[in-house]
Amino acid sequence: MIIDGHEMEKKAVLEVAALMCLAARTAPKGRGADNLVTSVVSGEDLEKMAAEMKRLGEEYSAAFFVRDSGNLGRTQAVVLVGTRLKRLGLQACGFCGYGGGCLEAEKVGAHCTFNTVDLGIALGSAVSVAANHRVDNRVMYTIGRTAINLGLLGEEVKIAYGIPLSVSSKSPYFDR
Repeated sequence: MIIDGHEMEKKAVLEVAALMCLAARTAPKGRGADNLVTSVVSGEDLEKMAAEMKRLGEEYSAAFFVRDSGNLGRTQAVVLVGTRLKRLGLQACGFCGYGGGCLEAEKVGAHCTFNTVDLGIALGSAVSVAANHRVDNRVMYTIGRTAINLGLLGEEVKIAYGIPLSVSSKSPYFDR
C-alpha cells in the first residue's frame, strides 16, 4: 500500500490536534479545578469560521480579523481552547482586584484570574505539542472570539483562543 504524503499530513495534523487537546487537559490548574473546554475544527467548519471572522472584522472595522480569516484558508485544523468562568474560592486571594473575597467579586462581576491563568498554561502546553511535531501554529484571539460568537465551545465558555495548524513549506502565520 502506498499512501500519498499529503494524505498522511492531513491525518497527522488531526492526530497532533488531538494530542494538543490532551496536553491542554493535563496542564496544571488552580486547585485542580478543570474549567477548560477544547475542540477541533476542520473541513467545512473552517470555512464557516472564516466567514464569521471576516464579518466580525468588517462590523468592527478590525482589519486583523479580516487578515486572520484569510489565514484560515491555509489552515488544516484549528484547536480551540476556552474556559468557563467559575470562582475557585481561595482564601485571602484578591487577584481579581477585590480583596473582600469571591462573594464580593461576584457582586461586581469580576472574573477569577485563575480561570484565565489556567487557560494560558493550557495554551502553552498545547502549542508546545504542535511545535514538537513541527506543525506551524499561532495562538489567535480572533479565532477564539469567533468561536464564542458561533457557540462552538458551549454557552458557558466566555474566554477562548484558537490555535490554527498548518503543514506547508512556509508558515502562513508568520510575516502576516
